[in-house]
Amino acid sequence: MTGIDRQTTFSGTREVAPALAFDAEQLSQYLAANLPGFAGPLTVRQFKGGQSNPTYLLETPARRFVLRRKPPGKLLPSAHAVDREFRVISALQAQGFPVAAPLLMCADDSIVGTPFYLMAHVDGRVLWEPSLPGFARDARAGFYDAMNATLARMHTFDPAVIGLGDYGRGENYVARQVDRWSKQYRTSETGRIDDMERLMEWLPAHLPPPAPVRLVHGDFRVDNLIFASDAPRVIAVLDWELSTLGDPLADFAYHLMQWDMPPSDTAAFGTLVGSDLAALGLPQRAVYVADYVARTGLDPRPTLDVYLAYNFFRLAAIMQGIAGRVRDGTATSEHAAAQAERVRPLAETAWRFARNAGA
Repeated sequence: MTGIDRQTTFSGTREVAPALAFDAEQLSQYLAANLPGFAGPLTVRQFKGGQSNPTYLLETPARRFVLRRKPPGKLLPSAHAVDREFRVISALQAQGFPVAAPLLMCADDSIVGTPFYLMAHVDGRVLWEPSLPGFARDARAGFYDAMNATLARMHTFDPAVIGLGDYGRGENYVARQVDRWSKQYRTSETGRIDDMERLMEWLPAHLPPPAPVRLVHGDFRVDNLIFASDAPRVIAVLDWELSTLGDPLADFAYHLMQWDMPPSDTAAFGTLVGSDLAALGLPQRAVYVADYVARTGLDPRPTLDVYLAYNFFRLAAIMQGIAGRVRDGTATSEHAAAQAERVRPLAETAWRFARNAGA
C-alpha cells in the first residue's frame, strides 16, 4: 500500500459534489436579507475533510464564511443536528472559548435543501497528522500541551452556568452511548463482525463508575482544531455534531485513541502507532494523561482500558454508519468508502482493550 498524504488529501476545498450542490444565488439572496453587512457576489466550494455534515467555504469580495448543513437523503436517528452545533458554539463563544463565531441559523429547507448554519471563517492551520511532521522537535510538545489545555478547560465548565444545562441528559452517558451506537451499528450493518458482537454484550455490564456531568465534544482530535498560524495555540475547535452533556473522562479517552489507533494507508484518522515519541518530542500517553488530571482533577486511569474499549467500539460504529451511507448513496466525502473499511480493525482494538480490562 502506498498510503496517502493526509495533510494534502484532506486540507482545503474542492468543487462542490453534484449530490451536495445547491443554488448559490438563492443562498446569496437569503444572506443579503438576513445577515447584516452581507454583499455578494458569492462563490461556494466544499471542504475536502469531514465525513458527516457537508461543510462549505463561502467567499464574497469582502469576507469569507463557513456553512455547515445537514446532508440530504436518509439519515440515522438524531444524527446531523446542525442546530445543536450552532447552540453549543454560541454558548462557548460567550465564555471566550476558541470556536468560530456563529452568525446565523436557518431551519428553512428551501434555501439550500436542508437546515444549515453559518459561522465566521477562521484563518489558521488544520493539522491532519498527530505526529506533526514538518515541525521542529522542540515545537511539537507545545501543540500537544495546547490540545490538552483546551479540552481540560472545556471539561471544567459547569453546563448550567454557561446556558447548556439542558443540552443533554448527562447521567449514565457511557451506558446510553453504548446503547445508541449499538442500535445505530445495527441500522448500518453490512456484515457480521464477531468483535462487535462481543463488545455489545460485554460493555453494558462493565461500565466505568459515574463521573461529573460536563460538556463533551465527542470528536476531539488534532484535525478538528484550528491552530494559530504563528504559534501552537488553539484558535477554534470544530465539528460539534456529537457534542452533548456526559462523561468528560470518556471524552478525554476518545482523544487518547491516537496513541493506539490502528494504522491505515487510507483513513482520515492519523495515528502515533509506530512513532518514536521521544525522538519526535511528543508526550507519552501516561504523561499526557497526568497533565489532564492536574488541570481538571478528573482521573480516568483506574478504568482507562474500559474507556478505550468503549471509544474504539463507538468509533467503529460511527465508521459503520459511514459504510451505511455508502450503501445508501448518501455519503458526503469521496473518502467515505475507505473510512468504512476501518470498522473491523477498530473493533479488534476495542476488544483488545476489553480483554485488558478482564473480558
